[in-house]
Amino acid sequence: MEIPKFHETFIPILKVLENGETFQAREMYQKVIDQFYHELTKEQLEQTTKSGDRLIINRIAWGKSYLKKGGYIEFPKRGFVKITEKGLKNSSTKLTLNQVEHSENFLEFYNEENLRNTESPSKLEHASPEDLIEEGFNLIDVQVKDELLEKLKSIDPFYFEKVILILLKKMGYGDFIETSKTGDGGIDGIINEDKLGLDKIYIQAKRYGENKVREKDIRNFIGAMSGDTQKGVFVTTSSFDLSAVKKAHDAHHTIILIDGLKLVDLMYQYNVGIQIRATYDVKELDNDFFEAE
Repeated sequence: MEIPKFHETFIPILKVLENGETFQAREMYQKVIDQFYHELTKEQLEQTTKSGDRLIINRIAWGKSYLKKGGYIEFPKRGFVKITEKGLKNSSTKLTLNQVEHSENFLEFYNEENLRNTESPSKLEHASPEDLIEEGFNLIDVQVKDELLEKLKSIDPFYFEKVILILLKKMGYGDFIETSKTGDGGIDGIINEDKLGLDKIYIQAKRYGENKVREKDIRNFIGAMSGDTQKGVFVTTSSFDLSAVKKAHDAHHTIILIDGLKLVDLMYQYNVGIQIRATYDVKELDNDFFEAE
């Protein structure tokens, strides 16, 4: 028996979850192994990736990720997994990678902006090794950003405000001041562009799930800026509706809007809330070494 490809774990995962129970992800991984891959040898079960992860767990985890994006399973809370109605309807069929990638939920997740020019693995059969390496990193990037956005939507709203101020500090802006949590007029923080605090940027951070920021929110933000500054940054984990975008664009102030996708891009770029798990060396022949022979 060979170690399964990640897409070959789709049905085993759904079978383990089809009773409707909510499992911890690690518990689910082990149940999949026990029920479907117990014939693998000890050496196969202990085989690792170059980053040190167990290969079989890595494959099941990627299967879980794709099923979640396809709407076949859900994460009711951090670290837990549960099957959806869509998953139940497909747990007894042969679910292929092509079906998952072309499902409505999957395509909705990988919209043009979120895809970041990432091709699906099924389209890379004739790619060069370098293309495959780059594509692998792109897929991991998308996965980490997806997890990061989910985490931001679940953290304490006050801590989310601090995260935004830390990010702006990392981006090279000046010292920040957290405003009082009561009677702050809708301002969550103030960034000093210069050391004397002569130029200020007001910050508003809204940790939303699915609700969009509306025109009223932008109007209140502009009103809260008084006459103290002409610059503001409005950040949300969701998105802005068209009226909110128009209000910010037409304002006499300079209002920068950062939605959830842009936010995780910036956090990823400036290493806020993420860490490096592994590095890989790609080696090539050193022809200069042999010039002296």
